[in-house]
Amino acid sequence: MARLIYSAISSLDGYIEDRDGNFDWAMPDEEVHAFINNLEREVGAYLLGRRMYETMMVWETDPNLAADSPLTQDFAQIWQAAEKIVYSRTLESASTRKTQIERDFDPEAIKQLKKTVQQDISIGGPELAAHAFRAGLIDECHLFLAPISVGGGKPSLPDKVRLELELLEERRFRNGMVFLRYRVTQGRTA
Repeated sequence: MARLIYSAISSLDGYIEDRDGNFDWAMPDEEVHAFINNLEREVGAYLLGRRMYETMMVWETDPNLAADSPLTQDFAQIWQAAEKIVYSRTLESASTRKTQIERDFDPEAIKQLKKTVQQDISIGGPELAAHAFRAGLIDECHLFLAPISVGGGKPSLPDKVRLELELLEERRFRNGMVFLRYRVTQGRTA
C-alpha cells in the first residue's frame, strides 16, 4: 500500500510563506535540492490544491527553469513523470500532462488510491493537507525547517488537529536547514 506523504518547507516558526505571501527564503540550495529530488523520486502521484499546482506547474510549462542546472532538470523530469490530481472548484483545465481536476476532496477516493498505486503519493499545500490530516489519511510528514523566523503567514500544519508523530529520520544541511521525517501515529480533530 502506498504512503500518503505531506511535505513542506517551513520557517522555524512554522510558516510556509510569510505575511506578504513570500517564500523566497525557503529556496533550497544544491545540497537540499539533491536530497529533495531523491525523496520525490519515490512519488508516483501528487495531490495539489489550485494554488500549489499553479506554483509547481512551471516545472513542466517553463523549460528555462529545468535548464537552470542538472538538479532542476532532474526535478522537472520527476515532476512531469508523476500523475497529478488538482483539487479546485475554479480551475477549468490543466496546463500540464498527466493531470486531472477534481472539484472536491474525497477521503474514500484517496483510501482507494493508496491501495491501488505502487508508488507513494505526495500531498502539497497546507490547506489541502488539512483535509487529509483530519481524515486520518497522512502516513508521513517530511518537514524541512529553514533557519528563519518570519513572524506570521500561512501555517505549515493545520489548526485544530492533534498529531502524534514518531521521528523516523533527521538530517542537518550545511545551509542550516533541517529535514525531519515523521510517521503519523495518531491524529484527531482537537
